[in-house]
Amino acid sequence: MKRYGKVIKIKPDKLDYYKKIHANPWPEVVTAIYECNVRNFSIYYRDGYLFSYYEYIGKDYDADMKKLSKLTKDWLQETDPCQTPVESAKKDEWWAEMEEVFHTD
Repeated sequence: MKRYGKVIKIKPDKLDYYKKIHANPWPEVVTAIYECNVRNFSIYYRDGYLFSYYEYIGKDYDADMKKLSKLTKDWLQETDPCQTPVESAKKDEWWAEMEEVFHTD
């Protein structure tokens, strides 16, 4: 299992909509997340930023993330316009990966 933390900006005028659709996510999106070996997935908000945390239990992360993007493409058409990558994101990186500096079980 590998843990991931990621960050992205939320457009201020889209925050209420973003929260609303995540309060009642589409069942097929939740199923796709699970089918693509993602567990313990959470998104947090603070001061214009979204932070996501999840655990990946699969064996081929890139293949599973590609599959997840395909399975959730309609959902992403709703959520992506609400977001803006952080300035330090790598080229073609939407949600920027964060470095884990501490963990305890």
